[in-house]
Amino acid sequence: MKLILKFNLVFILVFLAGLAAAGYVSWTLLQNNARDEIVQNARLVMETALSTRGYTSSQVQPLLATQMKYTFLPQSVPAYSATEVLEGLKKNFPEYSYKEATLNPTNPRDRAADWEADIVQQFRGTSERKEIVGERDTPTGRSLYIARPIKITDPGCLSCHSTVDAAPKTMVERYGPANGFGWQLNETVGAQVVSVPMAVPIQRAEAAFRVFMVSLTAVFVFIGLALNLMLWRMVIRPVSKLSKLADEVSLGNMDAPEFSVRTRDEIGTLAESFNRMRKSLVQAMRMLES
Repeated sequence: MKLILKFNLVFILVFLAGLAAAGYVSWTLLQNNARDEIVQNARLVMETALSTRGYTSSQVQPLLATQMKYTFLPQSVPAYSATEVLEGLKKNFPEYSYKEATLNPTNPRDRAADWEADIVQQFRGTSERKEIVGERDTPTGRSLYIARPIKITDPGCLSCHSTVDAAPKTMVERYGPANGFGWQLNETVGAQVVSVPMAVPIQRAEAAFRVFMVSLTAVFVFIGLALNLMLWRMVIRPVSKLSKLADEVSLGNMDAPEFSVRTRDEIGTLAESFNRMRKSLVQAMRMLES
């Protein structure tokens, strides 16, 4: 097996091992970055909902207190305001969604779906848990969700949700007496659920991975070609010439020219040694002839 073939076999093995290692590290890193971006987007939507709830509770609700005595205005309810605001976001970004999924809601549109009810039950089973992050398949593709518990910590909430008799009549007239009652203090009644699409960040990560791997492969190929050229010029070509000259001398051609030494590396040292050996051999043959 020729030297250059051995060199290329070793280089290809090293190249494949390096490419596999770099591919694994870059794929893992890009996927993690994409997921972090998705989680950050979900948390941004969640914080928007919380800010809307806080604004409604502190500034809108007091302004509507008098009117609420005569007619129920859902705009005064923090959960309603947050849902309505983020419904506006959904018009332009339909894959994004926000819902205050509740097991026994006053407004029927807030009733938890089966998978949302499972999340609520997880919060009810572990009161210390403050957040759940997961993934699920949707008709528009893979989606990541963040959920936080809705827990009754304010006794004021029970004025509307404890019993039908204690609730505002205007609210009962609007939504009926069948739902949204029987809540208790410190009870987890639902979960705020934000869902964001995973397709775009994942596609960007995959595109970046492909560009990186193609670029890395091109770099390796260029390095391989450069090393092959250097090996041929600096090692294989001079060694081949030296081997050819050695064959001529071994066959008795003492008139073969000396090997031209142009370098001071190991090949040059070998050539100098060969030239000295050739001179010694020529002198020895002449002495024998005389």
